[in-house]
Amino acid sequence: MPLIGINNPIEPLQSSVDNAPVVGTSLPNAIRKAWLLIRIIRIRFLAVCASTLLVSCFAHGQVAGDVHIFPQKSQDSVEATANPVPAESLLGRNPHSKPLHVDVNVVLVPVTVSDSKNRPVTTLKKQDFALFESNKPQEIRYFSTEDSPISVAILLDVSKSMSDKIDTERDALVEFFNNANPDDEYFAIAFSDRPRLLASSTQSIDELQRKLMTIAPGGPTAMLDAVYLAESKLRSARYERKAIVIFSDGGDNASRYTLREIKSLVHESDVEIYAIGLFDKFFVGTLEEKLGKVWLSEITDATGGCTITVDSRTKVPQAAATISRQMRNQYVLGYRPYVAAATRWRKIKVSVTQPETEQRLHAHYKKGYSSAGRVQSQNRDPL
Repeated sequence: MPLIGINNPIEPLQSSVDNAPVVGTSLPNAIRKAWLLIRIIRIRFLAVCASTLLVSCFAHGQVAGDVHIFPQKSQDSVEATANPVPAESLLGRNPHSKPLHVDVNVVLVPVTVSDSKNRPVTTLKKQDFALFESNKPQEIRYFSTEDSPISVAILLDVSKSMSDKIDTERDALVEFFNNANPDDEYFAIAFSDRPRLLASSTQSIDELQRKLMTIAPGGPTAMLDAVYLAESKLRSARYERKAIVIFSDGGDNASRYTLREIKSLVHESDVEIYAIGLFDKFFVGTLEEKLGKVWLSEITDATGGCTITVDSRTKVPQAAATISRQMRNQYVLGYRPYVAAATRWRKIKVSVTQPETEQRLHAHYKKGYSSAGRVQSQNRDPL
């Protein structure tokens, strides 16, 4: 096969001994130089891409960090805010918007009070309360009562364990809405083997009731997943003050979330949870159903709400009306905590007495607050 010469690319290469070494070494050298040039170009291109990617990741990481990092105030800045603030200016910020509102070094604690028969007590005065933080008495500087609109998620148990209680549950729902504030916002979630959103906040109470009344009970119970879904939906609610109301026997045998996970979630959230426990039979059903009262109480108590249990179906509608009124009649206690370096979680205790009889009443409130900012909730989705 003829080869192409270096000096004369048209004519065949002369087969001289002198030319053979020249051709045999120049062509491989040229190929090696070309490959070396290509490798250098590829290495430089990869280096440029890696640098660009590194700068982009660093920029994104810095933005994400800025969202969750809050500079701590110095001692001077805390002392500068310790001057007395008029009560009306603080309470005018809608203190009912959250179960526990911390504004610089002013803590506002919403409290609901009930008597031994679970009836709401709404006639108390400032001097009827005593407030403690970390077992140290606190001066109650601000005090108010108000009925402000709430965004409410209704959780209706429609599992098989509620088959013989579903009519009672529906009657309780009617009584709950009869005592509701017409300005409230409602979500409706029914749960059996999984939670289902039945009605959004854009629908009327009549439409919401109609949907809940037509559900046929059946299947296992996923109450904990329903609480998670309600917490998620309330993040985009209209009002800053939010509540969940659970109608259930408290049993759970189908949730992906555990009781510990849900307690941790509600402990850090700004949602009050109330429950009506339907327990008209004793020592029957599964272990989960027997523990239902304990589970409901642990969840509601962690948020400043409460659980009302009944041993007769005839008392369920009355219990629903009681919770509807109680969750809308709160006292707000405001105090300035002592400035101390201590712990992230600060415990609160509120006690109250009835002036006429000195009878001990029951106060429902969130038992503490985080002094280092709230923990982000879990991102796992049960649905």
